This record gives sequence, C-alpha cells and structure tokens, in this order.
Amino acid sequence: MGREYPEHPMVGVAAIVIQDGRVLLVKRDHDPDRGKWSVPGGLVEAGETLAAAVKRETLEETGLTVEPGEMATIAEAITPDGRGRVRFHYVLIDFFARPTGGRLQASSDAGDLRWVTGHEAMALDLTDGVRVFLRELMARGRL
Repeated sequence: MGREYPEHPMVGVAAIVIQDGRVLLVKRDHDPDRGKWSVPGGLVEAGETLAAAVKRETLEETGLTVEPGEMATIAEAITPDGRGRVRFHYVLIDFFARPTGGRLQASSDAGDLRWVTGHEAMALDLTDGVRVFLRELMARGRL
C-alpha cells in the first residue's frame, strides 16, 4: 500500500527531543508538508515496536541515537486532495526522547536540522500539529 491515497490510515511515530531547553526540528523534504519544520519521525514498519520505530526514524533522519520515554501525544493528520479524496491519512504517536549518542547530520529525508527554543520555533514554518504541541509545551514550561 502506497502512502498516497491509502486504503487505511498509516501509523507513524515521532521523537520530541528536548535538550538544554531546545527542541530538535527537521525540515521536511517530502510530502506531505514538504518544506515545513516538524519533529523527526516516520512510519512504523510491520513487526516493529513503536519504541524501535522512534529510534530508527530519529537515527535515519538526524544521525542521533535516542532513548524513547513517555508518550507525548497522539494526533491525526488527514490531507484531502482538490477533489475531496483522502490523499494522506496518518495516526501519529509522538514520544519524548532523550539523545544518547550519534552525530547530528541531516539525511535525504530532512532538508535541514535545527535545535531551537520554543520562541525560535514559533517563527518557523511549522506543521500545524507541531505548532500546537510546541505551544502546549511552552505553556507548561517544558520548553
């Protein structure tokens, strides 16, 4: 099953990596939301645990190894096309994650990487879901 025009929603994971009061953001290099800033993540593969998917996706996109912690949020991302058909549909499960090693380096999936404060993040062209979540983290004093 392809990502575009799926028969069923796809499950994705993401890592909310916060260190020294800054969050790690990735500039998306593919649709949906190409060119927007988000958190590292991607689809869960068949037979893969959520934690393993968080580790793999973060390493692939950023070069960092992470240890996933508590679940941060669950969200949906549904993108219709111009004719009202569902072009993309994801159920996204985000986890807080702690960096444990590696070297920060953008992959082919990430146009750029950046550690930013919450206020710096708000000035970027963020995906809608990440903007809402980062605002909540700032309001709670977690970022």
